[in-house]
Amino acid sequence: MATEVFAIGPDISPGLAIHPGEVLAEELRARRLTQKALAEALQRPPQAVSEIVNGRKRITAQTALELEQVLGTPARAWLGLQMEYDLVAARIAASRRAG
Repeated sequence: MATEVFAIGPDISPGLAIHPGEVLAEELRARRLTQKALAEALQRPPQAVSEIVNGRKRITAQTALELEQVLGTPARAWLGLQMEYDLVAARIAASRRAG
């Protein structure tokens, strides 16, 4: 789920916050893996993977470690994506509250 955001700095320009689930979906496509196959490798219900891919669930530290083990992508990368998404969402919410 991409969310529009404006960068802080002298040149304010629109940007996007990409939910880590979108990155995970791209990774699965590139590897020709299904959500179900990933869920089995993670020993999780398919619904859990679907919720992440569809932006309804966050990537926790535990999930990041499991993705690192299964996909080889560093846990820090997954957590960094989640943190950036959360930060942008918080900025957007604060901006809307401020009017």
